[in-house]
Amino acid sequence: MRKVKVIGGAITKFGKHMDRNLKSLAAEAVTGALKDGGITKEELQGAWVGNAAQGILDGQEMIRGQVVLHPMGITRIPVFNIENACASSASAFNDAWARIALGEIEVGLVLGMEKMYYEDKKKSFQVFTAGMDIEILAGFVEAAQKAEEIIAKEREAKGESDKEKTGGRSIFMDIYAMVARNHMEKYGTTQRQLAAISSKNHYHSSMNPLAQYQKKWSIKEVMNDVEVAFPLTRAMCAPIGDGAAALILCSDDYAKKLGTSHSVEIAATVLASGETTVEGEEGPMTRLAGKAYERAGIGPEDISFAELHDATAFGELGNTEALMFCKKGEGGAFAEAGHTTLGGKIPINVSGGLECQGHPVGATGARQAVELFLHLTGQAGERQVKGAKVGLAQNGGGTIGNSEAALSIIILKK
Repeated sequence: MRKVKVIGGAITKFGKHMDRNLKSLAAEAVTGALKDGGITKEELQGAWVGNAAQGILDGQEMIRGQVVLHPMGITRIPVFNIENACASSASAFNDAWARIALGEIEVGLVLGMEKMYYEDKKKSFQVFTAGMDIEILAGFVEAAQKAEEIIAKEREAKGESDKEKTGGRSIFMDIYAMVARNHMEKYGTTQRQLAAISSKNHYHSSMNPLAQYQKKWSIKEVMNDVEVAFPLTRAMCAPIGDGAAALILCSDDYAKKLGTSHSVEIAATVLASGETTVEGEEGPMTRLAGKAYERAGIGPEDISFAELHDATAFGELGNTEALMFCKKGEGGAFAEAGHTTLGGKIPINVSGGLECQGHPVGATGARQAVELFLHLTGQAGERQVKGAKVGLAQNGGGTIGNSEAALSIIILKK
């Protein structure tokens, strides 16, 4: 297998782009990545496009990549359209790496894209139910409703149930809330610790001009925000979004031929699918992390910073533990102590994460990889992780069994 490099990357501003279409967002990201990589579109030998929802939202069920790349004049080369829930563009990244590593091509494009804001919000929420086994969806909804009724009665008895609640939300917020409550009961994790994670990410996002949210929130403000599903408040949950991110990957020989001024090595890119695990059993993300660390020839202690899939603050907490950055059950205290803040032991989600960057589902994996690339090449500006040598991006999408359905880990090194 040949060594593969990332030589360019670009991200659009994530947010509510009601006046723009997907072609416009994709063109901005691709043009930026090509410029950053110092190559032209004519040099591309393949393109991998990650998108999860346009079939549901627009009816563009097929050839999504060709549809957005053709107006840019990117034609003739093979275009691979990849859907894998929230891990769509991370999966696209993995496939592009494999084709280059095997010597089939020298240079390729990875594009993640999604447009999710529509006047009809119900349309957007349909995307998330599609990330589950729809034949058993009704059972999930019923279980979530019963769990919420129980916790509401318990809190009412304690005089804690007077908070304003949000309206519509995706079923995944209820799933995260249930798992968070179990973690709190088992390990003593607190709502304040979840708020500390969210507050930290909002602080990070204040330094990211491309983030959807750029406002600092104190721990108290996060805890007092509108409730989504206890213990999660709105500030702890990722918003949907419109956006695109693109990367240029190439062989090590091609990078040397270009004489590129900045490039990073893909030390590992691994994928897995979810399953049903039993209490006490090692989870699929921890097993995948072990595989990624082994392939990269490092351990969790060697990671300089990480971008984790924080669809909620608890998502970050759970993944911090699963990736072995701290012991099981200690993720809340680890974050509350400041270890995951910029300047801490292992800065996590210095971009602001999904909670603040926003979550255009198919674009997130590629966006995380670009964020790693920016830090490792010293292009992250005010939020730059000093001395960054190795970055990890973890991405998970959908639900199957009692875990994410699609799992991805990418490790890049300077």
